[in-house]
Amino acid sequence: MNKYKETFGVDISKDVFDVHGSNKGHDQYKNDEIGFKKFLKELPKGSLVVMEATGYYHYRLAQFLHKNEVIVSVVNPLSVKRFIQMKLAKVKTDKSDAKAICEYALINEVPIYNALTDTQSECLQLFRLLDTYLKQRTATKNKIHGEAVLGIPSKFVYRSLIRNKKQLNKEVAAIESKILSLVKEDQQEQLTLLTSIPGIGQKTALFLIVVTDGFSKFETAAQLCSYVGITPTIRESGSSVRGRARISKVGNRKLRNLLFLCSFNACKHNKACKEVYERIVNKGKSKKLALIAVANKLLKQSFAIAKYGRPYDETYVSVLPR
Repeated sequence: MNKYKETFGVDISKDVFDVHGSNKGHDQYKNDEIGFKKFLKELPKGSLVVMEATGYYHYRLAQFLHKNEVIVSVVNPLSVKRFIQMKLAKVKTDKSDAKAICEYALINEVPIYNALTDTQSECLQLFRLLDTYLKQRTATKNKIHGEAVLGIPSKFVYRSLIRNKKQLNKEVAAIESKILSLVKEDQQEQLTLLTSIPGIGQKTALFLIVVTDGFSKFETAAQLCSYVGITPTIRESGSSVRGRARISKVGNRKLRNLLFLCSFNACKHNKACKEVYERIVNKGKSKKLALIAVANKLLKQSFAIAKYGRPYDETYVSVLPR
């Protein structure tokens, strides 16, 4: 049974956000400070406000409501999408989506939102900008190679590309340095512990600390693995359906990608990960599935080390809850 006075589903777009209250019905507000304050003023005390994780759009409203002591929940958009499909809904509008989010929250237990600290918020913004610059740098490197292959590259074009690559290198270095300094202010010890794990690099360790709030958001390693989306899913039914095992992909894609890249190095230098990889491959499973299992193992090692507060020891057996 829903324990809140009223539940509100919120569908957010660039300019407005639609709201559906379990008692009040539909309303719409501007997606700005004025709209936030108007919505807050009309919210009954003891209400729950539920919205989908939609990147930049949901973040400002969630932070605003949380700071004003409103109970907020940010849910996975895929969960709501599956809920709407289950209902065989034929109409899809912002108004209907807000109503669907409200109905979803009324019959499902939803997670309570914890606001990001200023440091977390800045670090996540820096990581997003870092990704943008890294993609631009890769594109520039490819363009330089493409011009060289022509055999008679324009000197002006070539020099311009080289200057652009140098500038991107400076920006990448500056952002990485800023992230490192921010994390070191509060989590220097945890950063040192995580980088003691063979296979976990500094960038992955930094991102892990930031998105998990120093691992304080999770009580078990299983919860963390589920959040990242690094758990395998099996597709088997009867004798005819034998789908390949895949990762769930419901979770933090950026962190999942970083861990997958780390798994290559961990297979060589991390004893436990190497054993996991070899065991799965020897069973005839694909190497990709084995690497996913290694990424999962790395995540569990990170969780255990962060919770115990002790450096990596390949002979140590974790007894933390899974």
